[in-house]
Amino acid sequence: MTQRVELATVMDRLAVDEVVTEYAVAVDDGDWTAYRALFTADGRADYRSAGGIEGGAGQVAGWLSENLALFSMRQHLIVNRRVRFGTLEHDTGDTAQVQADYVNPMRFAGGDGGEGAATAPDFVCGGRYSFAFLRTGEGWRLRTVVVEERWRALPGPRAAAVPG
Repeated sequence: MTQRVELATVMDRLAVDEVVTEYAVAVDDGDWTAYRALFTADGRADYRSAGGIEGGAGQVAGWLSENLALFSMRQHLIVNRRVRFGTLEHDTGDTAQVQADYVNPMRFAGGDGGEGAATAPDFVCGGRYSFAFLRTGEGWRLRTVVVEERWRALPGPRAAAVPG
């Protein structure tokens, strides 16, 4: 591999990673315009494993907007990112796949307002994302996002009462 190819691969990896970060920020901040802009025109998302829907990015953004309004605080932590580049029309590097694990603490809107209410999550879930990317004239864009929720927990007294 030449230095030029290695540099291009590093730059693509950073660009793909930035889209994953922008995805998390858009969802956490409820910026559905930014969310939609991360996808290709035919981009799709699948949140069925977490009790959601599967559909076009615009449709899913509407569903997320409505359902995530239940939470006043959301914070995706996306880690263990594994990036693989693929080919499209015989040009290496036009597609990418990213698998990444996530933990997502959230706070219900209109909580009890008690001590610690502003910081302690009411609900935490975790799992794995599968992101598929396409290089476009505007840069890397998401073709698909698939959420595989693996667990959820309700922190606090109820969680402490569960036998070990």
